[in-house]
Amino acid sequence: MIAVIGAAGRSGAALCRALLAPPPPLAGEGRGGGAIDLPELPPFTPVVRDAAKWTATGLPGTPRLADLRDPAALREALRGATHVVNCAHARHAPAILAAAPADARFVFLGSTRRFSRWPDDHGDGVRAGDAAFLASGRAGVMLHPTMIYGAEGEDNVQRLAALLRRIPLAPLPGGGRALVQPIHQDDLTACILAALRRDWAGPQTIVVAGPRAMPYRDFLMAVARAAGLRPPAVLPIPGAVLMALAPLTRILPRIPTIRAAEVRRLLEDKAFDVGPMRERLGVVGRSLEDGLRLTFRAA
Repeated sequence: MIAVIGAAGRSGAALCRALLAPPPPLAGEGRGGGAIDLPELPPFTPVVRDAAKWTATGLPGTPRLADLRDPAALREALRGATHVVNCAHARHAPAILAAAPADARFVFLGSTRRFSRWPDDHGDGVRAGDAAFLASGRAGVMLHPTMIYGAEGEDNVQRLAALLRRIPLAPLPGGGRALVQPIHQDDLTACILAALRRDWAGPQTIVVAGPRAMPYRDFLMAVARAAGLRPPAVLPIPGAVLMALAPLTRILPRIPTIRAAEVRRLLEDKAFDVGPMRERLGVVGRSLEDGLRLTFRAA
């Protein structure tokens, strides 16, 4: 049994939908000339804190309820699991490792915030979970995705498009030259499925990202085009000025709230080698253009 922790969240629900679908054939042909089938995965059980949120996904199945801060409830929720996928925050890795069956294999979702030079609670929690998993000796992998877009209800690309509909200029720290490398939700889901099918020798980590990095300003222009909007003019502004002004977005009408920490992260390159993702998981991420086309077609 695959226990999917955080099954009612965006990545968790996307994974559960994929687990309910028939596995696609691998590229190539088998000895008989037909497609090579992927190995079948065991059934999954959703593990959530709130049953109503699972019901709201519209997915079938009865969830097991557990607060990740309740060791006894978590242990009961993971009873009988051969695989554990954690789509909740990676800071919960120590509790999950302690509660899971001794022979379970793991797939954790971390974040490339783990590599940020700017300290914050989110990144610190990912680093702590990553360290606990690597020190555990347990078999599995922690996947560190970059910015995820394309999920139902995601607020990265869709929120950015909403902002671009309201402002004629894009004030970007440093002119938006820092690099980003977003990954489409479907590609992240494919990475999780591939990780579930692999026998891992001890704990390992892999960064999962889109196929190429690009300046944030190019990413912004691509989002505007995909949303059917005129690409805005970029107004370079010092990062310190934007961080000082960010609190004002809480009171300005029709402008989404922007936090100072978000501005600060726009000053940092987020570019990663996707060779391990391709070689060890067999997943080649789709281009940003293709991913945005899918995202706005579904919106």
